[in-house]
Amino acid sequence: MNICLIGDSLTSLALAKNLINKKIKVSLYHSKKKNIFKDRTLGISNDNFNFISKEILKIKRSLFWGIKKIEIFDEYKENKKILEFQKNNSELFFMTKYNNIYTSLNFNLKKNKLFKKILIKHESFYEKILNNSKFDLIINCETNNKIYKDFFNKAFRKNYNSYAYTFIMNHNKIDNIKASQIFTKFGPIAFLPISSTETSIVFSCNDKNILLNQTKFEEIVRKYNDYYKIKNFKKFEKFKLNFSILRNYYYNKIMIFGDGLHKIHPLAGQGFNMALRDIKILSKIIDNRIDLGLELNHSIYDEFEKKMKHFNFIFASSIDLIHEFFKLDNKFKKKYSARLFKTIGKNKIFNKIISEYADKGLVY
Repeated sequence: MNICLIGDSLTSLALAKNLINKKIKVSLYHSKKKNIFKDRTLGISNDNFNFISKEILKIKRSLFWGIKKIEIFDEYKENKKILEFQKNNSELFFMTKYNNIYTSLNFNLKKNKLFKKILIKHESFYEKILNNSKFDLIINCETNNKIYKDFFNKAFRKNYNSYAYTFIMNHNKIDNIKASQIFTKFGPIAFLPISSTETSIVFSCNDKNILLNQTKFEEIVRKYNDYYKIKNFKKFEKFKLNFSILRNYYYNKIMIFGDGLHKIHPLAGQGFNMALRDIKILSKIIDNRIDLGLELNHSIYDEFEKKMKHFNFIFASSIDLIHEFFKLDNKFKKKYSARLFKTIGKNKIFNKIISEYADKGLVY
């Protein structure tokens, strides 16, 4: 069995390792040298952390930072805590640097004889990939290449007309196991611990007229911080906020995967978690085929789409709905969200359902 993956993303490497664990050959084609986000961070749900360890690669535990408590604050309530999530004394999710997982996967794959990484030097190379009969499956994990633009342009799309800003803040050593999010009048700002001395900051600004530089971003963080003794900040990054859900997951020989299937608002930290859940379901489909002695052919695409399309649409749309709700509620000075949070905080069953939803998604 030989599967072709296109793209050098974290999703494509994780999928490649999962397939190679099943003794499947993987040829990974990529268009250019990957730009490694040195300080970009990721939140990984507890369920997905266990999946990575068991089904993909057992990465050093020291590279992940466990979060045992989440606190939500509201600027209109004088920054008072309006909601919290805690599960006994166990981790709710884990934080890590993008580069930690990427480097670990890339290093492991390069040593494996079942894995090949090939650079695409010209667009005409895509035609050769599509016409190569040795591949049982072709899975495209890129969104900016010729294949995606030519065959996968039908999607539900929304431009939020705003940016997310992120950097790492260095501070005095503390027992840093509490993540917090403050809903400000300009959008949510999250403090996400990644070590005892480092915390990742993500500010999703809803105002399209506000463009921040390093200094202004630092001023905003200092304004809303009353917990950390700040030492310094690393260089900030910004990226445009968009929403998209692909209508069709496959076309002829090719299936789309990763960000090409769904791109969502970062307020809940679910982007990479959705991709990991997709890998989990695709892995189960392939395992079932292997167990039954069936060949791996393009019918897998249809089975995967039928299994995940509606779940992914509902999950992604719910994140978008949350974003739009808080954006609208800003105009009413959080009048309605305050009631909602109060209800959730008092209702243990509701609180548990939301925690399970964030941890496992819709497909268990």
